[in-house]
Amino acid sequence: MVHLGNNIAKLRGIKRIPQKEMAAKLKLSQPEYSRIEQKSNIDDDLLERVAKALEISPDIIREFREEAIFTNNVYEQNNTISQVYFQTNPLDKIVELYETIIRQKDEVIEMYKKQQKG
Repeated sequence: MVHLGNNIAKLRGIKRIPQKEMAAKLKLSQPEYSRIEQKSNIDDDLLERVAKALEISPDIIREFREEAIFTNNVYEQNNTISQVYFQTNPLDKIVELYETIIRQKDEVIEMYKKQQKG
């Protein structure tokens, strides 16, 4: 299950926004904001407000995943088993996050261009 508060905290950290600044943007005290980051479930209205303060889509908060190390058994030609470790680079996930944000921005720009033409 996704822990939305943890995702918010991680994304806030990526954007280097202190809790105090987020609290101010949301018109909350810092302790009130801190409790949001401790919640596993957050109602849609509050999630929308937090996403707006972070300048991202609520879907990015919902879908954010911090990948772990995976172990996969691979059979070699001589039938011995070796362990292969896959580790995703956290920097790749950050780049992916920003690419998603840029793609969403481009979609909005295209939508406005179409509205202007029509």
